[in-house]
Amino acid sequence: RALEQLAVDPDLLALVLTGAGKAFCAGLDLGEVGADAGFGLAQIRPLSEFPHPVIGAINGAAVTGGLEFALQCDFRIASTAARFADTHGRVGVVPGWGLTARLPQAVGQSWARQMSFTGDFVDAATALRIGLVNEVVEPDGLLPRCEELAASIASTRRGTVQTVRDIYTTARDETGATALAMEAEHAEGGFTMEDPESFAERRREVFLRGRTQ
Repeated sequence: RALEQLAVDPDLLALVLTGAGKAFCAGLDLGEVGADAGFGLAQIRPLSEFPHPVIGAINGAAVTGGLEFALQCDFRIASTAARFADTHGRVGVVPGWGLTARLPQAVGQSWARQMSFTGDFVDAATALRIGLVNEVVEPDGLLPRCEELAASIASTRRGTVQTVRDIYTTARDETGATALAMEAEHAEGGFTMEDPESFAERRREVFLRGRTQ
């Protein structure tokens, strides 16, 4: 709802998206959503189709659905406390918010496969090295740096930047169209989840594992 309101704000030129608390986003609570809930690109469209540049200020863990949120941003700046993981394979859920297209576009096929196949956490320094984020800064400097970048975007020619952004988006989505279509096919009928009864326990194990890595 907030994104839909901001999308029509005539004074908005760029958006900084960050997490409220220690995490950027730890993903969905599937116990609350329900395994038969619709789960596809429609749910993330207010972010993926946001009409202005979005800077992801990754302040902490960005995991599974949270990683998919981060990947919808135009680019990402991370704090040293940021950590990233794709745990879909560990919890038994097929991605539905574009991860199989967006992650390899950001980090390349090999790193995307490693992250998705292992579910292991990637720290901020590694994320910078593989191209998942553009910069890493100290936690206290994260929002000031992202606000500085947003102000820089706002100082450019609005129409030109919007046109260039549209071209970038078209090029990105055309190269990932097949993967997005495959995700949508899996997601239309609800979550593709193995053994939903034990999901909560598997999710707890994922985060316990993440704290020890």
